[in-house]
Amino acid sequence: MSTGTTAVWGRAEQQDFRSRVRGALLGGAVGDALGAGVSGLALEEIREAHGAEGVTDYVPAHGRRGAVTALTQLTLFTVDGLIRAQVRRDTGAWHPPTDVHRAHLRWAATQHDWGPDERRKDNGWLAAEEWLYARRGPSRECLGGFGDTVMGTLERPKNPAARDAGALTRSAPFGLLVGWEPQLVLQLAVECAAQTHGHPAAQLAAGAFAVLVHGLARGESLDGSVQHTMALLDERPGHEPVTEALQQALGSVRQGIPGPALIEALGPTDAAEEVLAVAVYCALVSEDVRHGLRLAVNHGGPSRATGSVCGALLGVLHGETALPPAWLAELEGRPTLLELADDFAMEMTQGPALHSPTAAAAGWLARYPRGT
Repeated sequence: MSTGTTAVWGRAEQQDFRSRVRGALLGGAVGDALGAGVSGLALEEIREAHGAEGVTDYVPAHGRRGAVTALTQLTLFTVDGLIRAQVRRDTGAWHPPTDVHRAHLRWAATQHDWGPDERRKDNGWLAAEEWLYARRGPSRECLGGFGDTVMGTLERPKNPAARDAGALTRSAPFGLLVGWEPQLVLQLAVECAAQTHGHPAAQLAAGAFAVLVHGLARGESLDGSVQHTMALLDERPGHEPVTEALQQALGSVRQGIPGPALIEALGPTDAAEEVLAVAVYCALVSEDVRHGLRLAVNHGGPSRATGSVCGALLGVLHGETALPPAWLAELEGRPTLLELADDFAMEMTQGPALHSPTAAAAGWLARYPRGT
């Protein structure tokens, strides 16, 4: 049953937003898949295996070309949780971190169950996607953080010392909440990061990524979005490592021809702020999406993480049509990514026409139940 409420977004605005949402999710997945086969290898090892230019196309990982990893899996469930939060709001329950946490617990089930549990009628459609039931290099921090039903909070985070990029890489969807103010996007991303990562730099890097995506989704330039993000971070205790990493990324743009040496100078480890800096730098200097993503994965650091974050930034900046068609054609899970992106865009632009406290489209509630 329709609620009969008309959309408040114009048609052109809805189409632009949907293109950016698709771009963010598909771009992040393409970057993840491009880096999956070389993540953690030294630059010399990448060149020895794939030639002087390094990786220029998908290389086999997890048994196929174009395979995505746990980074994309978790991002999908973040989107699912955000849609579920909007639907549950009709009941008077409104706590998005809880809905995102429940969605990530559904992801955790895909890491140890053989396949979907058809008895769980409240799981929704995403948890019924059989291809997601595969362990694709999830971090210990994410497995541990979602290993029980206790939700980490800012006061009592899971893995108090965890500083890696595991929370960062799943945080692009928070930035797609374009109707929210940037400081609220930052707060939500930080709170959800605490569910697996306790170090302030890991939390604030996740928040910064979300705010960057938010600015781009609203039509800002990448440079402008970085500047606004740093201004917002300045109000947060413990922001210095993340702010300094972003400043270094901006400074590196003027230091010569982009390449692995400049990238590795930004940070060769999987620390969240270093992954964010590398991704932002590669997006800033990119000639196009293909060039930016090749830069983002050809270095000695965590290539799938830097590729994923860079891909999401370029995707939301330019929209889905800027993504290389040949890479999209081979991308694992593309139908699921597109379906979820379109559902998210429809919920955010036309939610009142889908559900309200008094009426709802039955098909929508089957996809995104109001239960857990």
